[in-house]
Amino acid sequence: MRDDLEQRAQELAVYMIENRTTIRAAAKKFGISKSTVHKDLSERLENVNRPLYQQVKEILDCNKAERHIRGGMATRKKYKGI
Repeated sequence: MRDDLEQRAQELAVYMIENRTTIRAAAKKFGISKSTVHKDLSERLENVNRPLYQQVKEILDCNKAERHIRGGMATRKKYKGI
């Protein structure tokens, strides 16, 4: 069971690095919850594969910094009818 969790965390990390995607998109692709993806990437991966964790951490930080912009664009799109 433990190896399975570590393997999933590494697969999620590789997917996010290759596609520069969000936690929500990764959760949808793998069919698991956003909470599970976040726990795998922020807690489990750090103990399993530190270099991979650092690469994912950069993407997560970038997504966090850009999230207010994405929300504004979604609202604009909603009310403009695009």
